[in-house]
Amino acid sequence: MIMTATIHPVILPVPDDARGLPPPRKVRFLSRHAREALRRSAERLHVELGPLEKDLRGAPLPFQGYFWSLTHKPEYVGGVLAPSPVGLDLEKIKPCSEGLFQKTASEAEWALASETDRERLFFRYWTAKEAVLKTGGEGIKDLSRCTVREVLDDAHLLVDYGGVTWPVEQIFFEGHVASAASQGVRLEWILPEQPVWI
Repeated sequence: MIMTATIHPVILPVPDDARGLPPPRKVRFLSRHAREALRRSAERLHVELGPLEKDLRGAPLPFQGYFWSLTHKPEYVGGVLAPSPVGLDLEKIKPCSEGLFQKTASEAEWALASETDRERLFFRYWTAKEAVLKTGGEGIKDLSRCTVREVLDDAHLLVDYGGVTWPVEQIFFEGHVASAASQGVRLEWILPEQPVWI
């Protein structure tokens, strides 16, 4: 695959004082903060963000030929802008239930990885599939239609969805994993200052 562009997924920490906000205010803050991450990603491409609109399903609509994706969790948010469909997801690595583990991937998919850390592998697959679903504006309802096709190494895997194979790049920081899916691009991650690698 020929790489046509470099994109910059940006991950920002959520300030301590925002973590204790009441739920409605916290959601609004996280959304704004994720848009700041997106603005910084766009800045790297020398693009000024315009209005960020969504379709009736809530899927991000491209503007000026650029696609975008946001993600936010209690401790970190992220945003990325790209010249082709893109998806970004992040999660904190923590224990998960056996039922969720079984619903997220098949036995054949789990067998593709040699990784021994079950929680880490679970969130690698979960965020990879979520990132791929976001490339088309789909929600978690289609998770079962995403299939991990190949685990290339500790930071790259391939996910099949809708007849297309998506390359997914992952990065680990401070007990979290972030996944970005896009075709024909090279990623340069912009992480919080002095990340602690796991």
